[in-house]
Amino acid sequence: MTTTTQAWPILDFTALKDTIATVQLFTQIVGKIRLQKMPWLNHSWHVTLYVYARGLTTGSIPHDRGVFQVDMDFIAHEVIITSSEDQKEIISLYPRSVSSFYKEVFKKLENMNINVEIHAAPNEVEPAIPFIEDEVHASYDAVQMNLLWKALVCIEKVFTKFRSGFTGKVSPVHFFWGAFDLAVTRFSGREAPVHPGGAPNMPDKVMQEAYSHEVSSIGFWPGSEQSPIPIFYAYCYPTPEDFKLQAVAPEEAFYSEEMGEFILTYEVVQQSTDPEKTLIDFLDSTYRAAAVTGNWDESLECNLTHLKR
Repeated sequence: MTTTTQAWPILDFTALKDTIATVQLFTQIVGKIRLQKMPWLNHSWHVTLYVYARGLTTGSIPHDRGVFQVDMDFIAHEVIITSSEDQKEIISLYPRSVSSFYKEVFKKLENMNINVEIHAAPNEVEPAIPFIEDEVHASYDAVQMNLLWKALVCIEKVFTKFRSGFTGKVSPVHFFWGAFDLAVTRFSGREAPVHPGGAPNMPDKVMQEAYSHEVSSIGFWPGSEQSPIPIFYAYCYPTPEDFKLQAVAPEEAFYSEEMGEFILTYEVVQQSTDPEKTLIDFLDSTYRAAAVTGNWDESLECNLTHLKR
């Protein structure tokens, strides 16, 4: 028997950017369906998507006759809506407008007698063109989207391993469609100062609830026109003055004054001889920076390797 190490794909933002701009809005439509049908979960955890074996998924969503699920398949390049009533509808992913995608998704839901109404405009992006009017964003490069999803698979596995080393409150490893990032957050258990808010097209009260307690958060973001590099980030809230002065690993990691967080480019991880270790070093050391400067309880950390069989 032979074993292989999963390859971390090369991500080229220039090749990805138009697809990201469109697919982010596709994920917002799908995510807002989950938002409307799920009961509220602290820190907006009820709105997120999850990496699965073929793309991103909502997981099970309750409705009046059972449950349904929306899967974004980045291998076959289609969106599949299934229900516990043995219903199935498919929407193809190709270079198509946000408007056409929005209309077809809700037509398919209507066919399945699933009733849902969403706030039909984007959050956390500008301009916030109503979905039904958006003919501007219409790019979909299947090859590039598949590469981005493969990167998410590699990253999700490392984030899941990192998540397991904490006995305190910790979020799932989940995909936020507002900012289009994969993240996991640890909590100290203490309340935090009221967050100032300020995210575009996002009510301050939502941000304030998300940051109601002290956090140390890490994530992956594929970049934007203003910051055209896929990166890993690490921040804490509130942010102690000496947080940025802490030593973190690997040596290529740095603190961004503009972003207020530690940054490690995806390229450094992807090109390292051991991408998983390189990323774990970043996650562990930036958490340590938050925990030390924020006086977190050391008993929240754990090592469960002795339980593995």
